[in-house]
Amino acid sequence: MQLQTLALTDIAIALIPVAVVGVITARWLNDKRQVIYATTRMVLQLLLVGYALQALFEQDVTAITLTLIATMIAVSSWIAMRPVRPRTREHFMSVFWAIAVGGSINLALVVIGVIRPVNWHQPALLIPLAGMVYANCMNAVSLAAERYQSDLHALSPIGARDAAFGAAMLPQINSLLAVGLVSLPGMMTGQILSGVSPLIAVRYQIVVMCMVLGSAGLSTALYLHLRGRARGGAGDGIAMRGS
Repeated sequence: MQLQTLALTDIAIALIPVAVVGVITARWLNDKRQVIYATTRMVLQLLLVGYALQALFEQDVTAITLTLIATMIAVSSWIAMRPVRPRTREHFMSVFWAIAVGGSINLALVVIGVIRPVNWHQPALLIPLAGMVYANCMNAVSLAAERYQSDLHALSPIGARDAAFGAAMLPQINSLLAVGLVSLPGMMTGQILSGVSPLIAVRYQIVVMCMVLGSAGLSTALYLHLRGRARGGAGDGIAMRGS
């Protein structure tokens, strides 16, 4: 099956449900800007990154690829802090190192240990995988940060840590339970649409799902460990309850 090139009119059709959601958001939440702003930003970001990746794939310069990955980590760290108040530099560094370490360990394991390409720094391989890893780390850490901060008023530091970790892991576990039965993930769908055998696509998707869960879980645990040390009340960080 060969995919056709999408015209602007095709994209406009896909925007119709978005417009409906925008109207509902404006009426129910009295927010006329949220959906418009987010959608416009999404389109512009993807158009820009499309041109950037096209140039990057043609150049294949390791330094540029690593710089782009570092930028991914920094931006995802800043976005992950959205629910946190106040946004201090020290807190940002906790988020940054949690995402950088937790995500990069899993990314390196999959690229070097599982896929084993001739050149590990191939941007066409490394950038898409890095995007999946750090985006999931960002979402998990953001959920944990919001829950941890809110629960510290009612729970002990260790109780808040455990509740935050559980909240961050809930979407990850739900994804594992639903894959194949409720949803076909993006990477698997893309491979099948491009003509890859479903059996091969499934193997790659299993690797991706393990990578996503591992990176999100490790980044969340590292973040909560660092926040516990910073507060001085949950210094046992990753230790189990009651240990």
